[in-house]
Amino acid sequence: MKIPNKQENIAEYLLFMWQTEDLIRAYDLDLDKIERSIIDSSYKTEEERENARDWYEGLILMMKSEGLQKEGHLQINKNILIDLTDVHLRLLKDPKESEYIGTYYNTLPHIVALRAKSGNEKVSELDTCFTALYGYLLLKLQKREISGETQAAVTQITALLRLLSIKYKTIDNEDPGK
Repeated sequence: MKIPNKQENIAEYLLFMWQTEDLIRAYDLDLDKIERSIIDSSYKTEEERENARDWYEGLILMMKSEGLQKEGHLQINKNILIDLTDVHLRLLKDPKESEYIGTYYNTLPHIVALRAKSGNEKVSELDTCFTALYGYLLLKLQKREISGETQAAVTQITALLRLLSIKYKTIDNEDPGK
C-alpha cells in the first residue's frame, strides 16, 4: 500500500487519510489486527513494515487522544481542509484565476444540492465536496449503483478538487513557509 504524496495531490492525500481513519476504526484501533491484516501483506521489507507499524501506531494514538474512536477526522486532516479552504478563497478573489473561478461556479449547484440533501448547511463548501467524493468512493467499493445525477456531481467536484490541488501545489512550492 502506497501513501499518496501529499505535495503532489493534496486532495487525493486527504481522501486517503479519511479512508485510513475508517480502516483503523474497522480494526477497532487495534495495531496487532492492522499489522496482521494490512502491514504484513502490503509491505515487503522489515524496514517498511516497521515504518508502517509506527505510522499506524501514531495515527491510532492521535485518534484515541482526540476521541475519534467512532467518527470524525484527525486535527491534522482538518488542518489540511482549512489550508485548502484558505487557498480556495484566495483563488476566488483573484481575477487572474478565471479557470478556477469558472470551475467553481460550474460546481456550485452540485455543492448546494448536496448540502440541501445532507441537511447540514453550515459545513464548508470544500468539506461538502470531500464528503461527496468520499461517499462516492465508498459506494464504488460496495459496488452499489450510482445515479447519473451523482456521477455528474462527482465529475464536476473532481474537476474542482483536481484544479485546487494543482493550485495548492503551486502555492506551496512558491511559499515553503506556508
